Amino acid sequence: MTPTRLPRIRQAVLVARDRDSVVGALRATLPLGDPFNDPEVAQFGLQNAVMPLGDTFVEVISPVEEGTAAGRHLDRLGGDGGYMTMFQVDDIAAARARIQRLGLRVIYELDRDGDTDIHLHPADVPGAIVAVDRMEQPESWRWAGPDWIAKAPNKIGPLRVTGATLTAHEPRMLASTWAAALGVEADGDRIALDGGELHFVAGERDGIAAFHVEGLEADATIAGVDFVRA
Repeated sequence: MTPTRLPRIRQAVLVARDRDSVVGALRATLPLGDPFNDPEVAQFGLQNAVMPLGDTFVEVISPVEEGTAAGRHLDRLGGDGGYMTMFQVDDIAAARARIQRLGLRVIYELDRDGDTDIHLHPADVPGAIVAVDRMEQPESWRWAGPDWIAKAPNKIGPLRVTGATLTAHEPRMLASTWAAALGVEADGDRIALDGGELHFVAGERDGIAAFHVEGLEADATIAGVDFVRA
């Protein structure tokens, strides 16, 4: 992976009542690697599974306690659905300065050994939790577990997540909001990413409708989210 000025989507996150059943459905449909269950998410009343798809990732999170943000999101959706999009950027200092300048609230931030993860408040950037990340070694992805810390495994599969489609009450306005948070320009209802794009379409609510997957042979719907050919 070479440095780029455009952000790259690195992880697609679903929220589900039953983590294991959704993980099973995903692995029956997509050539995902073995799940990594991050013990650190327990502090938020969650359990998860992060699975490689090429050098990108699909995560499923599920609440295991009452009163979690993920549980409230499930209640609002009325079922499983999209929850978060995690973007990799080259310049995290510029991202921090931009977030502060725009007055965007940060709901979570972690810096570890030069790897950074910043989550923005969904009330400020509606439709999903937007995470902005930077890796000390760009090919790595710390949040996928030990095999991905400071390196990437030698063998990586052919598919990868390249973008997403979001529904919105006002698609162009939401595209503009996401673009500002990511430090890029929206082209109407679309945002260019490294190797893909975000597309905003009219809908009854602001939220993730689909993730785009390069190399996918057939579209599929899992846990309320479409996985579509890029």
